[in-house]
Amino acid sequence: MFKNSYFSRKLHSLLGVIPVGFFLIEHLLTNYKAFSGGHAAFLDQVFWLHELPLVLLLEIVGIWIPLAYHAIYGLYVAYTARNNVSNYGYFRNQMFFLQRVTGVITFLFVAFHFFQTRLQISFGNVEQAAIGVHMHGIATNTIYFIMYCIGIVAAVFHFSNGMWSFLVSWGITVGPRAQRVSTYVWMAVFVVMSVMFILSLTAFMNPDFSQLPKMAKG
Repeated sequence: MFKNSYFSRKLHSLLGVIPVGFFLIEHLLTNYKAFSGGHAAFLDQVFWLHELPLVLLLEIVGIWIPLAYHAIYGLYVAYTARNNVSNYGYFRNQMFFLQRVTGVITFLFVAFHFFQTRLQISFGNVEQAAIGVHMHGIATNTIYFIMYCIGIVAAVFHFSNGMWSFLVSWGITVGPRAQRVSTYVWMAVFVVMSVMFILSLTAFMNPDFSQLPKMAKG
């Protein structure tokens, strides 16, 4: 289907940053409100996002279609790619292998998370204002909590390591020194984002999320 074409690879790489990478960062900042500001602040951020003009169109065109292409082509790459020991060392080949593994895990996690949250809201099974309460139920379930932690770490690693590859493939970090510095930078990003996401998840375990805050009632 894809034939590993130059255009397909470049589009896959670009969509991993714009808009999929931006969506991951936005998702992080929104959910981090649960940790930094509590239930009411989290809902304020959620309501602001869903009050944007043409929000459904923005989601479909700006998130779900690019995400679907990135995921489907990424699965194709994971299935067909082989490590390149002649051009890259052991560490980079390990990172490439982990990139493929975390890509599959992230795909499954995003699909599961979408089913549990956004799709349930669309079906009317969960009210928009009750998303914090819904997340409380998910976070306080031990199995779901572990699954989410694995999915979060996989998604953040996939993004961070993917950014390293993006900078190389687009000719931004061309020399060994630049690529080494980039490795350290994106390792730090991986750690910071993972911690922020997991703090956000643990924040949903707070009893304050077990019921609607006063500002969201009625």
